[in-house]
Amino acid sequence: MSIRNLDCLFKPRAVALFGASKERGTIGAVLSRNLLNSGFEGPVMPVNPRHAAIEGVLAYPDAAALPLVPDLAVIATPPASVPDLIGALAARGTRAAVVISAGFGERGDADGLALRQAMLDAARPHTLRICGPNCLGVMVPAVGLNAGFAHTRARPGRLAFVAQSGAIVTSVLDWASARGIGFTHFVSLGDMSDVDFGDMLDYLAGEGDVRGILLYIEAITNARKFMSAARAAARLKPVIVVKAGRYPASAQAVASHTGALAGHDAVYDAAFRRAGMLRVDDIGGLFGAVETLGMGPPGKGDRLTVLTNGGGLGIMALDALFAHGGSLAQLSPETVARLDAVLPPTWSRGNPVDIIGDASAERYRKALAVLLEDPNADAILVLKCPTAVSAGDNVAAAVITELKERRARVFTCWLGEEDARKPREMFGAARIPTYYTPERAVHAFMDLVDYRRNQEALTQTPPSVPEDFEPDVASARATIKAALDAGREWLSEPEAKAVLAAYGVPVVAPKIAATPQAAAAAAAALAGPVVLKILSPDITHKSDVGGVVLDLRAPTAVREAAEAMLERVGHALPQARIDGFTVQPMVERPDAFELLVGLTEDPDFGPVVLFGHGGTAAEVIADRAIALPPLNMHLARAAMARTRVHKLLKGFRGRPAAALDDVALTLIKVAQMAIDSADIIEVDINPLLADEFGVLALDARIRVRRSDAPPARRLAIRPYPKELEETVSLPDGRSFVLRPVLPEDEPAFVGLFSKLTQEDIRMRFFAPKRSLTHESAARMTQIDYDREMALVLAQPGLAGRAEIFGVVNISADPDGERAEYAILIRSDMCGLGLGPLLMRRIIDYARQRGIREICGDVLRENKPMLKVCELFNFTRTPKPGDLGVIEVRLVL
Repeated sequence: MSIRNLDCLFKPRAVALFGASKERGTIGAVLSRNLLNSGFEGPVMPVNPRHAAIEGVLAYPDAAALPLVPDLAVIATPPASVPDLIGALAARGTRAAVVISAGFGERGDADGLALRQAMLDAARPHTLRICGPNCLGVMVPAVGLNAGFAHTRARPGRLAFVAQSGAIVTSVLDWASARGIGFTHFVSLGDMSDVDFGDMLDYLAGEGDVRGILLYIEAITNARKFMSAARAAARLKPVIVVKAGRYPASAQAVASHTGALAGHDAVYDAAFRRAGMLRVDDIGGLFGAVETLGMGPPGKGDRLTVLTNGGGLGIMALDALFAHGGSLAQLSPETVARLDAVLPPTWSRGNPVDIIGDASAERYRKALAVLLEDPNADAILVLKCPTAVSAGDNVAAAVITELKERRARVFTCWLGEEDARKPREMFGAARIPTYYTPERAVHAFMDLVDYRRNQEALTQTPPSVPEDFEPDVASARATIKAALDAGREWLSEPEAKAVLAAYGVPVVAPKIAATPQAAAAAAAALAGPVVLKILSPDITHKSDVGGVVLDLRAPTAVREAAEAMLERVGHALPQARIDGFTVQPMVERPDAFELLVGLTEDPDFGPVVLFGHGGTAAEVIADRAIALPPLNMHLARAAMARTRVHKLLKGFRGRPAAALDDVALTLIKVAQMAIDSADIIEVDINPLLADEFGVLALDARIRVRRSDAPPARRLAIRPYPKELEETVSLPDGRSFVLRPVLPEDEPAFVGLFSKLTQEDIRMRFFAPKRSLTHESAARMTQIDYDREMALVLAQPGLAGRAEIFGVVNISADPDGERAEYAILIRSDMCGLGLGPLLMRRIIDYARQRGIREICGDVLRENKPMLKVCELFNFTRTPKPGDLGVIEVRLVL
């Protein structure tokens, strides 16, 4: 739903407990003890008609007897009683409930699902928010709220933890308590009938005391809401996630390479990466990542230098580094010379920097001082094994002293127990990350690398698309409709290639032949060798049944091959319908790579794009990357870079590099198919040949299913709203394009800013600004179209190359109720009526989106903007505490 009324869930003024009990060993008794003995300062009202008092507090027989309206109700009564109880409380003014009770269709039973719906129906008219059902409860230590039945309470801290599983909640609570880790919020969501991960991310992102958000996810409920909230939260604070169910026990049979390779867990990986979150493997990694991200400056790259007093330790660290995809920093000649001056001649003279087992604290300090100046190292891992020569705490003190005046990314690992206990305490007090094993330390470093990459992806400016392709959507839809009208699920190869051609993907166009003789005649009309393929709606993997023959060089050879093919296929698949054959030129590009580009539909996240190594062994090689549409050049290239074949595509041993931009553009075009047509549920281009001259689709399959839903609705990330594009003409005769902003517009925004006077800058930003930073420009251009909109007035042409003259944007709250607006117009374009034009368009858009109020802050001396607001009937109110600012509001 939204964050509406979640304050009543986490900051209630009064709480009522239904199902309170004093019978030992019952959930009601544990709930009563926790709620009444955790320091909550507001009234807690136990409800149970069989008891006069519980834990020394007066009990009430029912909801009607409560002396005041509770903000929060904690419910642990039989499931059949819950809907009526929710309805009665909501009518009185209760706005949040934690439903501990189970029995609401967890196993899919109809009666339980009916109770669940009845509960939601009772809550919805009053926007009462429900956490659960079938949950452990919630804790907010700062306000003394312990509305759950865990065996211990959470310590106060700066982390928020949210999970579905009650067993995980209690385990993590116990694990964290033993290590002194505290929380701002500790939340069990249970079956997520209402409050889900998207709601929690939106709420916690706005809580200033929350330093990091930790999630344990089994599944999500609303992919678009989750992605929108996650991307917004991850811009503000670290969001770290453990996803359970990485290896499903069985996989559904699929009919294409794309379907076989696009595993469900890999899609979650892609979603977390796209949202700027960090995924870790286990609970220890969850808290370890918090420690890593919270200490020291952010990393710059993946090059690690290892400083050690034992060669074996260094090798263990290197093994872990390479296993996780990191790089070993190469010591510069200057660094080696400086180390020679401070280390004994027997040191390793390379990385790992082995300073020998008798290394003293001073030797560690001097070596670390040199390595900190090395330009090739992005981080340093300091390792120490116990020796009788130097005590662990003395070496730790030397390391801490050397780092005291520096901002450096240094990780430490002191092995052992007795010798390492005090150094670990010292490093913790100095806020220097420390770990029990070299492998865990390296893993933490690579967590940091992954997090930085994901964060950069949120603000990285993509290059302009190298070609302005306009797909022939009408032609593609006509081809798809013909197949659906004929009752077919798979397009034929000629039909699939026609759809690809409509999207500008280069294809080898086949000729259709009904008989072996017709196939021979088709081959005679083509110059050079040909490829013969079987044409059947029942055969998707043609090569598996002998349905493909290559390099046929004469019509007679084609006829004979076709006759033999009919016999082979008929023997292998006697029930298959045979429509004939396709004949196409034999493509000879010896330096080309065989790639796979595909599209499939994930049950949670909708369409996803797949890229990887192609050919008949694609599933065996299993070299692939997944990305969520929509895509731009940066996202497409990033997906390609996550595969092994990408290294080959860059060229090696005299083999020229492939046209990587053409490959990336193919991914963008396939993603666009999903955006334009809800009928397309699977695309499989295999092989896609790629060499220095471009790409060429040799074979393709497309699976379709009739759908009346808007295509963009099934995407986890709202795509560019092309329907908002329009051409506008100014009174002086000039024409411009008014369209939504694109990430590629960042350079044009910098150009727009450079054309502003200092006075206009002050009016817009309320302070002088010399330039528009990359971070600010990226934030203005890389928006989530679900909760923000920015319309730019631009020259016609490709985004990133077209000049921008004005922009209007609104940013809505997570409820979609209220949005703040801002307008920026180039100084030399003022006085042409652009302010009213942009304001009118954004008001129309806000109405269409269901936003109820537009607001903004305007400097009192900004007469032109106040005049625009007056034109559209905004109300004006002096801002409390700031006499120089006027609050303007328009109720829609």
